[in-house]
Amino acid sequence: MHPMLNIAIRAARKAGNHIAKSLENTDKIESVQKGTNDFVTNVDKEAEALIIHTIQTSYPDHSIIAEEGGLIEGKDSDVQWIIDPLDGTQNFVKGIPHFSVSIAVRIKGKTEVACVYDPMLNELFTAQRGAGAQLNNARIRVKALKDLKGTVIGTGFPSRQKQHSESYLKIMSALFVDCADFRRAGSAALDLCYVAAGRLDGYFELGLKPWDMAAGELIAREAGAIVTDFAGGTEYMKSGNVVAASARGAKNMLKIIRENGNEAILK
Repeated sequence: MHPMLNIAIRAARKAGNHIAKSLENTDKIESVQKGTNDFVTNVDKEAEALIIHTIQTSYPDHSIIAEEGGLIEGKDSDVQWIIDPLDGTQNFVKGIPHFSVSIAVRIKGKTEVACVYDPMLNELFTAQRGAGAQLNNARIRVKALKDLKGTVIGTGFPSRQKQHSESYLKIMSALFVDCADFRRAGSAALDLCYVAAGRLDGYFELGLKPWDMAAGELIAREAGAIVTDFAGGTEYMKSGNVVAASARGAKNMLKIIRENGNEAILK
């Protein structure tokens, strides 16, 4: 195992265990709105501090981009850890047991290792570039599709970018003609991992941040998924708009997205 993946797993488990334990005493969870429909809790910040401490103990010179703390510049700017300490904060605040810890390492602009940990199910999704993806050390593969008939597609509503809601709903309506159903579970990192594990046939969302998908996109790609932006390119980390599925699934989804999306989200 890549030594940085080893540290990422250790950090994710520490943070995940802290988050799960925090649910036992919900009176001590403090939630603050940091943006439009965007919340942070004291538990997010505590989990992030645990992750950063674990990384810096082994790699004090590495740079870190964390959802709550922003950029921590290290001496070695070639190596960047991208952290979401609690992906699915709204679920956590409501007591819905579906959220994750997401950690990725990028070296010279390429994501090399990733892990996403679901502490409630004790499920650990991992990947190393070029070495495949695993769920609890067992190899996982994306589900190959011929078309979208009978598929279940994961998504997330653009609650922080409601100016795109009309375009988003138009895409969703068009996809619904072909697919069987949708799932909106509330953790983008886990949605991408669920595509990797064949639990979802495809996934699309707009307006994500890099820490929402940095780990999940590598896990999905290493499981055989095609991951693109809405234009079919690879700029999803910049645009925040992402599509993930097997090759044919992604092609079919992209066709519908292009035909129904507005110019603002297809860039």
